[in-house]
Amino acid sequence: MRLSTKGHYGLKAMFDLAQHYGSDPIPLKVVAERQGLSEPYLEQLIAVLRKVGLVKSIRGAQGGYILAKSPAEIKVGDVIRALEGPIAPLDCVSEQEPPLCHKVDTCISRDIWARVRDSITEVLDSITLEDMCRDAKKVGQPNKCET
Repeated sequence: MRLSTKGHYGLKAMFDLAQHYGSDPIPLKVVAERQGLSEPYLEQLIAVLRKVGLVKSIRGAQGGYILAKSPAEIKVGDVIRALEGPIAPLDCVSEQEPPLCHKVDTCISRDIWARVRDSITEVLDSITLEDMCRDAKKVGQPNKCET
């Protein structure tokens, strides 16, 4: 299973917003510059994250983006699912209604892929943006991440 740049860059943007949680709204241009991302591409990702309720946009001269919830309430899995879709190495073990396979009762490898899905899900859902901020602080990366 391989994530696309959508999940990777989207998580970087959400981490940036988490690091500045409690501050004024942050223009997307600033997030793009700090994270070394393309602003037009980031606009597409933020639109999806806004639609699912993970970020809010603030209009006006002092506008920009903020997290819709505290960093402690947003899991890495939430961000990945919003941008990449259901977490699964194969469609037959998708988190959302997997397609019915005629071999579902006898497929030996299906159980392996379901366990892989469960392991990945467990990790992604056990880490919050706040955890990422705490880890960044441990390695000396300055951040705020106030909750």
